[in-house]
Amino acid sequence: METITVESIPIVLGREEDGRWWADIEAMPGVMAYGKTRDSAIAAVRALALRVAADCIDHGEEIPELFTKVFSVA
Repeated sequence: METITVESIPIVLGREEDGRWWADIEAMPGVMAYGKTRDSAIAAVRALALRVAADCIDHGEEIPELFTKVFSVA
């Protein structure tokens, strides 16, 4: 079985003119976060993605394929 961790999910990064970093998980539309540093933006978007995925699970909604592997039970 392939193991996927939240750390292995692709994140797109960028930097605003004011110096803030942004991080986006394209596999989950709308899951984007800002941070003062690159690392804080990454941590924030990962935390948000997990919250969104957990909310989907709680409500019986589908989550992106990558997250079904993160939450798989052997």
